[in-house]
Amino acid sequence: MKIDFLGIPVDGITMEETVSIIDDAIRTGQHINHVVINAGKVVLMQKDTELAKSVVSCDIINADGQSIVWAARFLGKKIPERVAGADLMQRLVSLAHEKGYKCFFFGAKEEVVKEVVSRYKEQYGDKIIAGYRNGYYSKEEEALIAQQIANSGTQLLFVAITSPNKENFLHEYRDILKYVNFTMGVGGTFDVIAGVTRRAPLWMQQTGLEWFYRFLQEPKRMWKRYLVGNTRFLWLVMRDKIKQAGKN
Repeated sequence: MKIDFLGIPVDGITMEETVSIIDDAIRTGQHINHVVINAGKVVLMQKDTELAKSVVSCDIINADGQSIVWAARFLGKKIPERVAGADLMQRLVSLAHEKGYKCFFFGAKEEVVKEVVSRYKEQYGDKIIAGYRNGYYSKEEEALIAQQIANSGTQLLFVAITSPNKENFLHEYRDILKYVNFTMGVGGTFDVIAGVTRRAPLWMQQTGLEWFYRFLQEPKRMWKRYLVGNTRFLWLVMRDKIKQAGKN
C-alpha cells in the first residue's frame, strides 16, 4: 500500500483503514509510529535531513493535506483520500473510550493541554487519561519526558509540538516509547480542541483551502510559510512530472 510520493513512502489508505490498523496494533501489542505530511512538511524535508529520516522511518505515513492527494493523482499515483491528523486524533480518542485504551497528551501551553484533558474527561470520563504534559522543556529533559510517558501505561500518545521537533522526538526516543502502542504528532490540534484557534469550515477542508483559513487567522506569521512553501511544493511536483515525461 506504500506509494512513492517525491521520495516519501506514503500509505495509500483511507481513514477507516488507518483506524483499523491502529486498533489491531493496540490489541496485539504492536508499536506504530505515525506521521502525516502536508505540502509544508514535504518542502522542509528537502533540506532537513533529520526530519526526512524521522518521517520516512514511520510505520504509517498519511496524507494530511488535500494538496498531497491531488499532487499524487497528477503524478499518476492514487492516494484514496486525505487522512487529516486532527480528525484521526479525534477518532482515536473516541476509540480509546470505546475500547478502554488510555491516552497521553504531550505539548502546547500548560493551560491549553489542561483544557484538552478537561474537555475529554467531560466527554469520555477519567479512564481514558494516562497523563499529560505541556510542550515547554529543555533538550536535557527530553529523555526524562519520554520515560514519564512510557511509565504512564498509555496505549496512545499525541504530541502537539511543532515540526520538526515532534517528528524528531518520536524518532529519537522510539526505543523508550516502544511499549506505547501508537505515537503520533498532532501539531496545533490541541489549540483547536481547547478552543484557542478555529479550524476551517468543512467545505474549505474539502477544497484544499484549509491553509488559507489558517493564514487569515495569523497572516503576519503565516504569509511567508504559505507563499514560499506552496510555490516550492508546486515546483517539486512539476519537476517530478517532467522527470516522468523524460522517461517515457
